[in-house]
Amino acid sequence: MHALDVLGDPVRRRLLELLADGEHSAGELGETVQREFGISQPAVSQHLRVLRDAGFATSRPDGTRRLYAIDPAPLEAAADWFDPFRRLWQPRLDALGTELARGRRARRPPAEPPVTVAEPDGSTDEPSPDDKEN
Repeated sequence: MHALDVLGDPVRRRLLELLADGEHSAGELGETVQREFGISQPAVSQHLRVLRDAGFATSRPDGTRRLYAIDPAPLEAAADWFDPFRRLWQPRLDALGTELARGRRARRPPAEPPVTVAEPDGSTDEPSPDDKEN
């Protein structure tokens, strides 16, 4: 099965999103996906099996539980498939990043002038003109 076929299903994408946060038990994954998608526990198990068979997820026994984790290799293959198309959106994303940075700079408060503190002997902590040149 091609990586994009696996990722084409919203339930499997959600399972991968959950696994991106770290290892989860099948029960934890099932509770979330059943609540969000209204599917049965056996349906969740089938989606987990597809992810495991396609190499997107690994599982290991932990007592009576089965723990699932993400395997990034197939996701890298999917990202590689998108590479030829990246030129279509990357300049727009770069421009968006530039505009966001400009907006952050414009909202940044101006720098406060340094405070001069007088020492008990009447001198200040300002550098002398000789220090400023060095």
